[in-house]
Amino acid sequence: MSKFVHLHIHSEFSLLDGANRIKDLPVRAKELGMDSIAITDHGVMFGAIDFYKACKKEGVKPIIGCEVYVAPRSRLQKEPGIDNHYYHLILLAKNNEGYKNLSKLVSLSFVDGYYYKPRIDREILEKYHEGIICLSACLAGEVNQALLANQTEKAEEIALWHKKVFGDDYYIEIQNNGLREQVLANQKLVQLARKLDIPLVATNDAHYLKREDAYNHEVLLCIQTGKRMSDEDRMKFDTDELYVKSPEEMSEYFKAFPDAIENTVKIAEQCNVEFEFGHTILPNYDVPPEYPTHYDFLKELCDKGLEKRYGKNLSEEIQKRAEYELGIIKKMGYVDYYLIVWDFIHYAKTNGIPVGPGRGSGAGSILAYAIEITDIDPIKYGLLFERFLNPERISMPDFDVDFSDERRQEVIDYVARKYGHDHVSQIITFGTMAAKMVIRDVARVLDYPYAEADALAKMIPNEIHITIKKALEQNKELRDRYETDEQTKKILDIAMGLEGMPRQASTHACGVVITKDSVDTYVPLYVRDGQINTQYIMTTLEELGLLKMDFLGLRNLTVIQNTIDMVKENHGIDVEFDHDMSDPKVYKLWQDGNTSGIFQFESQGMTNFMKELKPDCLEDLIAGVSLYRPGPMDQIPRYIRGKQNPGHNEYTHQSLEPILNVTYGCMVYQEQVMQIVRDLAGYSLGRADLVRRAMGKKKLDVMAKEREVFIHGQVDEDGNVVVPGCVRNGIDEVSANKIFDEMAEFAKYAFNKSHAACYAVVSYRTAYLKAYYPAEFMAATLNSYLGNLDKAPQYIDECKRLGIQILKPDINKSFEKFTVEVEKKDSMYVESEIKSNSKNDIETDGVGKIRFGLGAIKNVGTVPVENIVAERQENGEYKNFTDFCERIADTQVNKKCVESLIKAGVFDEFEQTRATLLASFETIMDTIQSGKKKGFNGQVSMFDIGTEQEKEEMEKQKYQFNEHPEMPEKELLSMEKEMLGIYISGHPLEKLREQIMHSTNINSMDLVQISEQNLTNNDNSANGDEVANVQVRNSKPKFVDGQKVKYAGIITSIKKKYTKNNKIMAFITIEDLYGTAEVLAFENAVIGAGRSLVEENIVLIDGRLSIRDDQEPTIIANEIKDLGEEKPKVVTFDITDFTEVQKEKLRCAIKYFSGDKNNMNVQVKIGDDIRPCGAIYYNDEIKKIFDGIWKWRGRKLRPPQKYLKINLEIKNFYLMHLQNKV
Repeated sequence: MSKFVHLHIHSEFSLLDGANRIKDLPVRAKELGMDSIAITDHGVMFGAIDFYKACKKEGVKPIIGCEVYVAPRSRLQKEPGIDNHYYHLILLAKNNEGYKNLSKLVSLSFVDGYYYKPRIDREILEKYHEGIICLSACLAGEVNQALLANQTEKAEEIALWHKKVFGDDYYIEIQNNGLREQVLANQKLVQLARKLDIPLVATNDAHYLKREDAYNHEVLLCIQTGKRMSDEDRMKFDTDELYVKSPEEMSEYFKAFPDAIENTVKIAEQCNVEFEFGHTILPNYDVPPEYPTHYDFLKELCDKGLEKRYGKNLSEEIQKRAEYELGIIKKMGYVDYYLIVWDFIHYAKTNGIPVGPGRGSGAGSILAYAIEITDIDPIKYGLLFERFLNPERISMPDFDVDFSDERRQEVIDYVARKYGHDHVSQIITFGTMAAKMVIRDVARVLDYPYAEADALAKMIPNEIHITIKKALEQNKELRDRYETDEQTKKILDIAMGLEGMPRQASTHACGVVITKDSVDTYVPLYVRDGQINTQYIMTTLEELGLLKMDFLGLRNLTVIQNTIDMVKENHGIDVEFDHDMSDPKVYKLWQDGNTSGIFQFESQGMTNFMKELKPDCLEDLIAGVSLYRPGPMDQIPRYIRGKQNPGHNEYTHQSLEPILNVTYGCMVYQEQVMQIVRDLAGYSLGRADLVRRAMGKKKLDVMAKEREVFIHGQVDEDGNVVVPGCVRNGIDEVSANKIFDEMAEFAKYAFNKSHAACYAVVSYRTAYLKAYYPAEFMAATLNSYLGNLDKAPQYIDECKRLGIQILKPDINKSFEKFTVEVEKKDSMYVESEIKSNSKNDIETDGVGKIRFGLGAIKNVGTVPVENIVAERQENGEYKNFTDFCERIADTQVNKKCVESLIKAGVFDEFEQTRATLLASFETIMDTIQSGKKKGFNGQVSMFDIGTEQEKEEMEKQKYQFNEHPEMPEKELLSMEKEMLGIYISGHPLEKLREQIMHSTNINSMDLVQISEQNLTNNDNSANGDEVANVQVRNSKPKFVDGQKVKYAGIITSIKKKYTKNNKIMAFITIEDLYGTAEVLAFENAVIGAGRSLVEENIVLIDGRLSIRDDQEPTIIANEIKDLGEEKPKVVTFDITDFTEVQKEKLRCAIKYFSGDKNNMNVQVKIGDDIRPCGAIYYNDEIKKIFDGIWKWRGRKLRPPQKYLKINLEIKNFYLMHLQNKV
């Protein structure tokens, strides 16, 4: 029996305040001879379940509690200066009822009482006090505050109220923490307790584990508050005694009050909260009354669905699979689970909400496919049910569902209405202090120079889940510096002490929990930015048996649906994707590398992979998604060889061929590991899944046992064969061992085929739409970034490549979003085509042009756009600018909005220049409003009387335009960029495109890919989806930190500041043809730039790349200079489509102009491959000649005589070229 128990402990989940790691607390308690310990984090219960499990593992009793914040008045009152103050109070759960009430209190503190802090009040404390023990808390407690203010009577009143509510479960808390105020408070607290007959209890308010951790804790507080250790006003505790003290230390200090020590043990004995794990708690699903059981309803849905999917005459394979799955679902108690998922997906599809084909292992269920939870045939693609629901491993199944990102919330709202709003919540996730970031944080707090801290952080390898300890083992330079430099050692030691602790809470991207009773019955709630979340993460909710669903909002589903809608509107065609997903025209996009906008395949590395692979079936896409990740990437060359050389695949043993032939002899999927174990050794699929998991998690003891079973099999006590093993099945022991080794190595990074297959379907659909309806697809893609057009430039560039014109916004043609304008065909012609052709084979009205939407214009807003469009649709197009102003005068279209519309060029089709409109619009709008105020509104205007000529004359008199000539093109483009975020009419850099290409080695698109790579590699929150990140996980990055780069573009903003050493530095935003980049220039670069460093100047940056895990990649400038219109030093000829004869003619021309005065390198481009091709003398006249090779190639024209006079050889070259064409 313990002599003392700690009842006031702050863990790492008192974010950036507590420094006690959950896993360390019970270990330390055991070391100190304590058999119980509490967790009481500030205002939250984030760590309660992790703490419970950690204590149980160590044989220590966990006490679940919270140090709540109490409002001075009502939790509902939030008046500045009064209600931003609060008190502390310790609440400990005695039993499961107490846990539920504590959960309710903490939930209400966020949902109702949040004001600076999550606050409860006396009202709800009285209502939910059952099963809770209450301690008066630290110096910030209400009793302590009154006593320290010499308000003894008030302190007594407060204590007596709590005693009345909690009875014998209320304690006055005294502490041993080394604070001077605490010594004074303890004296008064003891007097108060004795006088009111309230028991005492001793605590220590432990924020860290050991006394030596106090400094680390101070650093942590500085990280939280943005301070430095050198700041005099930083938050700090004037003590190093807020640690987990031994019972002896606590007993010695409070030897005059032994009852305070004894009461800690008494309280611990009373606290007995128990959690049950692995018991599923599903919400109630109501089936129609005509069905006797839920099973009967599910079976009928499945029977009808199987007939719809496969026809009336089901094959024996399908019947057996369906019966098997149905039996397992019923046996394991997941009938309601299927019905719940079916219900909300059915709702979504019925209401036109785009739903993905499925995601995750659930796609392996044929019944899920039958009832349209998923849309990919598991039989056809070899997807395994046991990968989803394993009868030999009791765990919650997991259907992950994608919805249109614009309509995902509608499905969540439906679920909330069906099961009750208090039964549905989104789920929390935590960001942690990763290795590089915590080094930088600690270095900043310790005033370590930025450049040196940055260099130190960059010594940490850029690996997923890397730790400082691992980095010291891998990087000799870092280890040497750690061992020889005291400052480095200090920083890294502190950083290792804080590394991995939770840094902040946020909302999981897709997690939703649905509960039988109100959510806060099971878990406390947390509110962030108005969004209610659980305080436990997704895996914890699953362990508690709660129904967790992934409702991911997928932008690409919105793109697909919007494209389909536009195709219907523009061409009258109902898009139907080919069922087999085998259209050669679609796969040609991958084969040619035209993957911009195609889901999962946009990165350059993935594009190159597909160009080399030449995919022609969905299996290739599934494999591509699975292989393009660190680890599996090593298999890519083998997969490509197998694809390009059918029948020459290599197998360790021929028994593998039926399993691996679909992936050309490569192990690609987790399902293949399961099939190998089953088919070669005779495992059940359920046990095969357990082996796969053991391999994936490197459970060496399990793997050693299973190796023996895999090779030699297993028999029971009676000698009956349970698992035959490879040897019994005719596979030699050597081969069996080798196969097991290959599986074990591969399983570490094997991918779920069900997951990849579903995403490959979405990829195919996006590619299909791009192949057949490029304008609509690109318009929908641009719409998906409306409001954040950072990626728009690259898609606009893709439109140009596709020959799709982007049109400026127009007041009479634009709608809210990007739209496609086509010339409509005669309706009778279209109807006849529909009758005689497949819907998707109809020739559409041409590529179409994309019209910029009004909703994308800055300062306009949704409601004004709706007003403008509605008025135009109801009363016809706007005749001129004044007609527009008159007709929108009574709407929410204000002057700021009109000014933005003018700058964006929406009135360019009218007769006035933009300069004129900008100088006149306010006066015209004022004139209209003035007329309305004078009572003319609704009356017959004198301008409506008379002839047309008279009306025009009166109009001129009524509205006086302040005429101005149009502004220079540069100014117009600048305004366009300001209002639209991108250039539409033209781009100031367009004429320099070739020069920039040859002068630089990085652009803004490269920086975006670096950022995505960096985000993926350092995502410790498990918030994203594995497949969604595969295309940016390239193990061989094109760019690395510190690499020398050259970047060019227009300066859009400059922010200068001075360092502490009074040296100037500049933060510069520079835009190129694809987006923007951030450039940092220190004093030498700023001074050296001189007059080049001005906004709207076009510059070339020579510098180095800075890649950090806590910010976007930047370029550190060494030199900034004007990018003049210089002659490029390299000329590139694109000969991708040339015949061998044409290539030979080009060689002749290059050879002719090569000599002693060469001033230009030549290179040729074949596809994406660029190769050097000698050098030539190059001037304007010679440039015209080479231009002519392209200009007259394929035309029946005679070349200009001035070109032919240059010399006879060139003349003969031209004549031969033209003669061949003629």
